[in-house]
Amino acid sequence: MNILVVDDESVIREGIKRTIRKAFPGHGVQLAENPDEAAQILRGGQIDVVLTDILMPGMTGLELMQVSRSNYPHVKWVIISAYSEFAYAKEAVRLGAKDYMLKPIGKEALISMIGRLGEEVERDAELEQETRLLRSNLKFLREAVFQRWATGLDIGNLDIAPFVERYPRFYLVLVKMESDDAVHLEHFIVENVLTELIERHGKGFVTSLDGKSLLGLVTPDSPDGAKRLSDELRLHLKKYVKVPFQVGLSEEIRDFNSIPAAIRGMGRQSGTLEFEYYAPGGNRAVEVALQYIRANYNTDVTLEKVASVVFLNPAYFSQVFKQKTGSGFKEYVISLRMEKAMELLKHTQLKLIDIAEKVGYQDVKHFTQVFRKRTNMTPTEYRQRGWEEDGLNRACP
Repeated sequence: MNILVVDDESVIREGIKRTIRKAFPGHGVQLAENPDEAAQILRGGQIDVVLTDILMPGMTGLELMQVSRSNYPHVKWVIISAYSEFAYAKEAVRLGAKDYMLKPIGKEALISMIGRLGEEVERDAELEQETRLLRSNLKFLREAVFQRWATGLDIGNLDIAPFVERYPRFYLVLVKMESDDAVHLEHFIVENVLTELIERHGKGFVTSLDGKSLLGLVTPDSPDGAKRLSDELRLHLKKYVKVPFQVGLSEEIRDFNSIPAAIRGMGRQSGTLEFEYYAPGGNRAVEVALQYIRANYNTDVTLEKVASVVFLNPAYFSQVFKQKTGSGFKEYVISLRMEKAMELLKHTQLKLIDIAEKVGYQDVKHFTQVFRKRTNMTPTEYRQRGWEEDGLNRACP
């Protein structure tokens, strides 16, 4: 039996591990100090039992259990906590926990509980091993084929007829996360939450497009099922996901051949996706705001709009933004637009009107005025100067 112990206190983790290994040398025990590590271990290994603390950084043990149930229904959960509040125990039972143990955990109680769960796992394994393996292999094969098909890659001689027959009509749900860092836990959360919602509202599946994007295919049971799924997904992700994310829902699709084009369209036209942002405070709010501005600087981005994205009062947001960046909001946006314009002038042959539109100006005259005020030269003069410098550099290496 493979056991995962999730607790942010190393003394607790190691103590549980020593007790289990001494009493049950044949059991495997893996340790995680936070839900992020737990998510990676669950995804990469055959875990049978999870012992998890309730209060940990990132998310609670109960939340980890809740978002994991759909993809790992065979896992048996045990909640360990320093709190004896009835509400925790009641929620653990509601979610299907096998036991609820209070710290400090007695060795005899732990050994007894592990022995009992070991017998359950052994019985379940005899009944479900072949079925689970077949289901898992089919799931991975299906998702791998669909992933290649959805992104326009060659699937060789593999037949997609089973997809077409099973899903004559469907919607696509695209979730994209925006972060400069790895999002292992967030990816795990989105995959599990979206899978559970698809099963609740109809039939379908979820596949990963890349490390920060997931795609769900759903045939809903009711006319408004896809919309309700999308709304519920946003509510759950706003609670659990701690990085900026976008959620997009396609129109109803009846032709599988249109899937790659539909996904490309959803990816290009961020306006068709609904942005949701997590922003708990000043530092994080500015970080999220900067990501939003960099993604939308060429649109009608205003102080009020960005402040609403990070759920702050505009006046307070303006003050915090200047304090953290050293620049006023308007100045920052203009500087970013001019920086992008300079790159386009130097490295492309686009017309001025096209460059102006690409950096957020519909009026080329206004764009020229702003550019000149910033650089003391017109866009044409800046482009010519850049070409001359390039020519000089090539002539005199």
